[in-house]
Order: sequence, then structure tokens, then C-alpha cells
Amino acid sequence: MLAAMPPSSSKPRNGGETPIRDRSPDRDRAPGRAPGRDPESDRVRHRGDACPGALRLHGADDGGLARLRLPTGTLTADQVHALADAADRLGDGRLGVTSRGNIDLRGLPDDCGLALAELLADAGLLPSAAHERVRNMVVSPLAGLDGRAYGEARLWARTLDALLCAEAWTTALSGRFLFAVDDGRGDVAGLGGDVTLLAEPDGHALVRIGGRAWRVSAADAPRAALAAAEAFLAAARDAGTGAWRVAELPAGQDVNVTEYLERAAVPAERAAPEPLPVAPPPEPGLVGDRAVSVTAPLGRVTSDQFRALEPEPGGEVRVTPWRGFVVAGFPDRAAAEARLAALDAAGHLTRPDSPWLGVSACTGRPGCGKALADVRADARPLEHGLPVHWSGCERRCGHPQGAWVDALATGDGTYEITVRDDVQKR
Repeated sequence: MLAAMPPSSSKPRNGGETPIRDRSPDRDRAPGRAPGRDPESDRVRHRGDACPGALRLHGADDGGLARLRLPTGTLTADQVHALADAADRLGDGRLGVTSRGNIDLRGLPDDCGLALAELLADAGLLPSAAHERVRNMVVSPLAGLDGRAYGEARLWARTLDALLCAEAWTTALSGRFLFAVDDGRGDVAGLGGDVTLLAEPDGHALVRIGGRAWRVSAADAPRAALAAAEAFLAAARDAGTGAWRVAELPAGQDVNVTEYLERAAVPAERAAPEPLPVAPPPEPGLVGDRAVSVTAPLGRVTSDQFRALEPEPGGEVRVTPWRGFVVAGFPDRAAAEARLAALDAAGHLTRPDSPWLGVSACTGRPGCGKALADVRADARPLEHGLPVHWSGCERRCGHPQGAWVDALATGDGTYEITVRDDVQKR
């Protein structure tokens, strides 16, 4: 039996079009900190992370929040309906998609934990109660669908997830530690993974951590990623700072990946940490002749919109870290086109020219007590050419990676609009 832990209409001034000014990565750094140094690396954490999971709910102002990790990013038809039913029976009737491709359920009552756990377990979404919060993975969502990359990214993800759940020590990883599994195109490699697997065209893979890289055989890639995570935990223990992520380790702290690769009997050679390939997210529309890609407006859908994603028999839904979905497995192009039209009618974003594609927002009021505004009501596109994220407070939860427009609430109905360019440490 699975047990669950208890929950630990403003308008922008001047239409929101306040002047946009650049914010460099060093603008907010403390005096005396080296330029480019991640401020997280100066932090000493005195507690474990409180990141919500499917079994440990977060108490928000609108009720409990459950976060379900999808390590391979995939859902079957039965799992789609199980999550939609959970939203209707236990939550507020909506589902959120996070920037890591996780699924959020909100508005949950305090006493729903056991019912939710049993529902998820019956749907095959909780293979390990002890590991459910550390199964953090982003995977190239178009892998195997468009013939544009190589490697077995989805097989790596399934194998790595099984390895994570099979080891007791992996429960020491933070709920924020992230694996990125990239099929070589470069779409998820730049999303700030603590450990990144990058497929290469010659039957090899790069495993990257902390700005360093090792080349391993493709067959060994999942075990290499696990070894790198174990090396991080050893480095974090040695540092004594309670680091949750690689970027939080003190400057100069060694992560001895080579030693742990040898312990795991994974042959590897050091590789030059060359710039990562870069590919954009999948555009809404057809993917080949047998799949479609859509985006959830502001990362939230109703239960009926979620059910509309139900794949054909033998197909699957892939949840993307860009708050979208790829529905794969249609028998022909006509079936894919018909589903795309149905998803458009249901309210999903289905066209690559939609101005809402680059718009995201945190929860804001009334769901978050720290928010200064109802950002989801205020959010809208800004003509700047970059993704724009609307935040209710300075935590900026769920903001994009790289360069983005920061619409930060400063009061009820007022926003500061700036440009941020976050430098990711890997």
C-alpha cells in the first residue's frame, strides 16, 4: 500500500509595455563574487529540498499541489485518462505542464494523498514510491519520429529510470537534480541538466557534467549517467554545503566522474567539452505523417483538453519541456491532420505562428501566496522576439532558459519588464 505525505484581475500599467532594458548575468551578483560565477555555488543548504512530488504534496493557497515525474516523457492512452480523472475527482479539473515536462495537479484536498497514490500506481505511473521525486529527466521529444538525429535516447531514458529506481543510494538525489537525454539534435542538451547524455553518430555518447565530458559507447550511456550522478553525490558530501545541483558545488570542487565510471566498469575517455548543438523546440503542427505537436496555452489545460490528446491504439503522448505534447502513432497523414484540427478546436496551440507560443507564466494569484498579481490573467505576448515569462514574485518560478523577457510583478497591476540572459553551468 502506498502512503502519501501531507501538504508540507490585475491589469499591467501602460498596457504592460513598459520600457525593456537589458539585464546581464552579472547585474544581480553580490559584491566580490567573480563575474559569471553562479550565486548558487556560494549557498550552504541546511535542509533537504521540499520539491513536491506525487506522494508529497505542496500546500498552496488553492489547495495541495502534486507533481508527477515522467522520466521518459511518455503516456499511454490509459494514463492520459487516469490523470484527467485525477484532476476531475481530486483536483481543480486542470493539469499543468512544467518546464521539465512534468505534470502538475492543483487544488487537491489535504486528505486525498492515499487516493491519488493508488490511482497513479494502478495506472503504472509510480514504479517506486521511494524514488518518485528523483526521476527527473528531459528527453528529446521527437526522437525516432522525424529521422533527424541518432542514438536511442528513449531507450536510454527507460534504462536510466530503471537503474535509478533499482538503487537505494539514488534517493539521496535532490528532487531538482536533472538528467537531460538528447538524441544528438541539441534540443534538450541546453536545458541545464546536471548530467547530460548526448548521442553521437558513430555509436557513442557524451556524458557531460560540470563543464566536463566523457565519451562512452551508446550501450553504456545510461550506466555512465548513473555513475556521474553518484560522483556528484560524493562531491556534495565532501563539500558539506548540502548542494542539490552540480552548479551549487563550491568553485573548484572536483566531481571525480572517472573514478565512478571505473567502479561501474564503464570504459570511457575524456572528451573536449565542445559547444553543445542547439535545436529549437518542436513547432506545433504535423511531425512527419504520423505524429502531431501542440502546445498548452500558458502550460495549463482542462481535463477535457488533456483527454483530447488520447493516442491511437499502440501510440503514445510525449510531454515536452516546452509545455507541450507530441501525439505519436497515427496510421497515416489523414488521421494526423484530423487530430490536429480536433486539438485546435479543443484550445491547444497548433500553429507555429501563434504569438502565444513564447508566453509562459507562474501560478500567480490566487494559487500562490507570494504572488503580487494574477499573472495568468495579465499574461500576453510582447513584441520583442524572445520568450516572455510573467512572474508574480522574484522567484520567477518556471522561467525559460537562455535569453528571455522577464515580466515581473511589482504590485497589483504593475510590472517591471527586463531582458535576462541566464548562463547555465553544467
